[in-house]
Amino acid sequence: MKAVIKTLATPLASAAFFISAVTGVLLFFEIEIGLVEPAHKWLSWLLLSGILVHILLHWKQFTGYLSSKPALAVIGGGMLMTVLALYPGFGEKEEEGRENLGKITSHALTSSSLETVALVVNKSPENLIDNLAGKGITVKNQSLTIQEIARQNGKSDKALLGELLAEVKGAEKTGKDRD
Repeated sequence: MKAVIKTLATPLASAAFFISAVTGVLLFFEIEIGLVEPAHKWLSWLLLSGILVHILLHWKQFTGYLSSKPALAVIGGGMLMTVLALYPGFGEKEEEGRENLGKITSHALTSSSLETVALVVNKSPENLIDNLAGKGITVKNQSLTIQEIARQNGKSDKALLGELLAEVKGAEKTGKDRD
């Protein structure tokens, strides 16, 4: 029985990884044809079981990786990414019956004019326009929304908003009072 499990563990993990990789890429690009989403969700359990069996069958070799600094860095990085992925501030779905506050705030600011965002970051619109110009971003009119400015410059609206909000963070670092 153990020999059968040992000969099937790696092929099982490999097949499940292939399914998970293909369906994951399709989901990333929002191509949800056929059974892509349920296959990805449910067959991930197959991947998980295959990997766990593989690790258990090769326990001695696995523990050898725990004495290697590069391997520990990879494992630690994976654990860190897992913890960050579970942080609700990064999600797009509702939390406790309410839509994610970060998503709501981001949408409100990116659909606001540069003049409005300037009030939020306590800078003049002209100052923000000058700072953006220094980064190669052209603002034709300060009454345009962040989304419109981003679109005209071939940027993502969230990336542009990040540039503008970095102004607030910069003020905190210099110790200047924004009030």
